[in-house]
Amino acid sequence: MTRKLRSFQRRSGTRRYRKLFIIASEGKKTEPYYFNLFNSEDTAVLVKCIRTDKKSSPEKVLARLKRYIGENGLKKNDEAWLVVDRDTWKDQQLHQLLTWSQQKQNTQLAVSNPKFEFWLLLHFEDGTGVSSSRNCTEKLRMYLPHYDKSGTGFHLLEPGINNAVKRAKRKDTPACPDWPRNFGSTVYRLVENILCGQQ
Repeated sequence: MTRKLRSFQRRSGTRRYRKLFIIASEGKKTEPYYFNLFNSEDTAVLVKCIRTDKKSSPEKVLARLKRYIGENGLKKNDEAWLVVDRDTWKDQQLHQLLTWSQQKQNTQLAVSNPKFEFWLLLHFEDGTGVSSSRNCTEKLRMYLPHYDKSGTGFHLLEPGINNAVKRAKRKDTPACPDWPRNFGSTVYRLVENILCGQQ
């Protein structure tokens, strides 16, 4: 009696592709702490913030992102984002970033006016009454009492992410083609893309 041998085939270990979001920002701590909230093993996206040195001008942020892409490449389905503050930068400096971001479909620019903390504030309220950069931080501390750019309490932002997107969108109506001239933030565009990729 001949015995039939069962063919055995080993499954090759394949890891599913995770869409990558590369973010170059002015902030060395705040932005990386915030965007790390979106990282989890069970989602289809990976958010990577390029660590900054002490140079935070728009030109330096752009140079950092260009260098990263030059060394590591950028797949067609991945996205590269410049995240900067309106702050005291000149229009010409921001325009340089805008021009670069418009060269490809997967390179983008997100600007917060006056600064990234305004985007964080939108997780709790609509930011009405913010009169200055300093006042923005003071209002944020009403919700994050220990806010000091160390990431303490950042988990409190998670429940308000969708509300922040809605509030920022309302402020950005009609959608600005470059950056907010009044208090506002286009970071919601990046966050929307991340949330969409997670589904």
